[in-house]
Amino acid sequence: MTSFDEREKGFERKFAHDGELAFKTNALRNKMLGLWAAEKLGKTGDEAVQYSKDLILADFETEGDGDVIAKLLRDFHNSEVAVTEQEIVHEMEKLFPIAREQIAGSKK
Repeated sequence: MTSFDEREKGFERKFAHDGELAFKTNALRNKMLGLWAAEKLGKTGDEAVQYSKDLILADFETEGDGDVIAKLLRDFHNSEVAVTEQEIVHEMEKLFPIAREQIAGSKK
């Protein structure tokens, strides 16, 4: 194998690793976001945990965060809880670095 081939394989491994980290970080962020939303919706215990899992699954509907935001807005609206899209996005932005740090810490 040439050094070019080895380098190419190294880039492929890094790309796969970075993709896995991004996936795990988003899933953890969505879990924490789901627990935040569950509290606002009056859910506790197992019901809150299940809600956070449902939010993780909602992220697979379309690419990006739009599906998660849409689900939260729908759920808040249906429960007559006043939370804006801006508040959701702010919470997502706040939780992302926390999730990234926790994922990075679990790799050590």
